[in-house]
Amino acid sequence: MSTQVRGPARGRAPHPSPPPGPRHSERSTSATGLLVKAVMLGLTIGIAIFAAFPLIENGHWLGLTVLAATTAGLCYLYGTRRHIPAKYLVPGTLFLIVFQLFPVLYTVSTAFTNFSDGHRGDKQDAIVAIQTASVTQVPGSTQYALTVATTGDPATGPLTFLVTDLKTKVVSAGDAKGLRPLPGSRVTVNTAGRVTAASGYTLLNGAQASVRSKEITAFAVPTAGGAIRSQGLSRAYEGRAGRAYETACDCIRDNKSGKTWAADETVGAFVASDGERLAQGWKVGVGFDNFTRLLTDSDISGPFLRTLVWNLAFALLSTGGTFVLGLLCALALHSPRVSGRSWYRILLVLPYAMPSFAMLLVWRDMFNTDFGLINNLFGLDVDWFGGVASARIAVILVQLWLGYPYMFLVATGALQAIPRELTEASSIDGATPFAAFRRVTLPLLLVALTPLLISSFAFNFNNFNAVYLTTDGAPFPVDNPMNGATDLLITYTYRLAFGGSGAQYGFAAAVSVFIFIIVAVLSTISFRRTRKQEEVYS
Repeated sequence: MSTQVRGPARGRAPHPSPPPGPRHSERSTSATGLLVKAVMLGLTIGIAIFAAFPLIENGHWLGLTVLAATTAGLCYLYGTRRHIPAKYLVPGTLFLIVFQLFPVLYTVSTAFTNFSDGHRGDKQDAIVAIQTASVTQVPGSTQYALTVATTGDPATGPLTFLVTDLKTKVVSAGDAKGLRPLPGSRVTVNTAGRVTAASGYTLLNGAQASVRSKEITAFAVPTAGGAIRSQGLSRAYEGRAGRAYETACDCIRDNKSGKTWAADETVGAFVASDGERLAQGWKVGVGFDNFTRLLTDSDISGPFLRTLVWNLAFALLSTGGTFVLGLLCALALHSPRVSGRSWYRILLVLPYAMPSFAMLLVWRDMFNTDFGLINNLFGLDVDWFGGVASARIAVILVQLWLGYPYMFLVATGALQAIPRELTEASSIDGATPFAAFRRVTLPLLLVALTPLLISSFAFNFNNFNAVYLTTDGAPFPVDNPMNGATDLLITYTYRLAFGGSGAQYGFAAAVSVFIFIIVAVLSTISFRRTRKQEEVYS
């Protein structure tokens, strides 16, 4: 009896069973991917919901619409298997819009406004500020027991006055928006009428309130007849406004003198007939006034043009000086005959490895007239930061020391990329080493390094730290404490925006637009020359 082993049917290939390992791995990878996608989309929706509340509260419906559309678009894009290229392009595009395009557009739009100290909010905010600033205590003013609180950090959070009317015992919470009653279930009041606990508020103790005493004294809660102000840290009163807004004349009237200040929408301020302008105004569009002021006001245009010339000189000298010094060091260590090249390179790169802000402060002390290392080492008696020329030389020397290691690194890499056959061929043709460098090595280096030189020029043109941490713009002329001899346009803009008696954000934004235009034009011209070089040596 014979046993026959049946094979597969004729014409049919055996069907191998798939190995269990890979399929299980694919399923687990797919499950992990779905879980990560669900978590990320959930976080996106949660952030969108969190951001929607302040938009709704402030009535920014356009922003709310953009937020909702963006969130819905992201959910659709990453919730389906379609549009694979867009899944990679959209995140980068959104970050580009949020972190680059939006700040630029906001700066440009601010340049066409009078946004500054005293002109930050709208007209209603200005009216409230004027009325509360003129509040004084009068006979019969309502007295309150006061507890200072906040809804944020005790040291920096927005202030809130928790007040108890000593007659009616009604407890209220007051902030910059006004006064509102607090239910008794949310507060605890002691026998003196002061609030000792309140749901949703952090009460400031004596030490914390003392630290913010100036802020508490200046704080006022607007009311219908005036405002509530503090009288110490445990008492408050409701005073009467000395100046009030009248809708009929659209003006502010002084209750004692009867003087009026009419609203002027072109300047965003209340102006009297004699030209007196109240300090508190509102934000309005001023067209090209900030730009024309920069060019036509003699008190500003002269210092601005001098600063622009020095700014260009600083950027050119810093970029060119660091490039020449870094290239010389790279050429010196490029020859294989130099022993210990690795150690020399490490030593030359050390300034680049140090934090620049710390080194700038060290160099500032080294240039000190009395105890600085520079004067003591060389036996000098130079007031480096007291003279225009010496202060500018000091700033450039510091920048050379900080900047040449970067040029040394990139020049070393570019030199190593140039084939040695080119320089050897030039020497065979009888060219001297200097001629070979000038006609072969340098042009090839410039093709590779010109984009880096352009970016270095743009960086040095706006090198805020190099001036602010070294000289702070000094020396300053007697007649202009806002514009120093070593100021760059960026430090001058910073001082306009945040220094002096009042910040001028709109005007500073206009200067920033000028800086952007100057750097963009110079960079465009330089890149066009770079393309011509690439065409010649390609």
